[in-house]
Amino acid sequence: MIKQDLIQRVVDRTGLVRTKAEAAVDTIFESMKHSLVEGDRIELRGFGVFTVKPRKTGVGRNPRTGAEVSIAPGKAVRFKPGKELHLID
Repeated sequence: MIKQDLIQRVVDRTGLVRTKAEAAVDTIFESMKHSLVEGDRIELRGFGVFTVKPRKTGVGRNPRTGAEVSIAPGKAVRFKPGKELHLID
């Protein structure tokens, strides 16, 4: 599923004009991005939790030369699914 599929589902379920549905989806994603950049936790009950975790310094290799490359510490977004999202086989 891509963003356009989400927009189409909003149009189908709500009857909104496509431009308004697109604006709504964009607003939600921008709000989520802003919160994660600020380091906030996003909890969507019944879906899951997005958090920002620090990433350790590491050592990688250049695939062409085989030379070791230092990987700087950073931050990564992690997602923990909620109970309702766990899929049953």
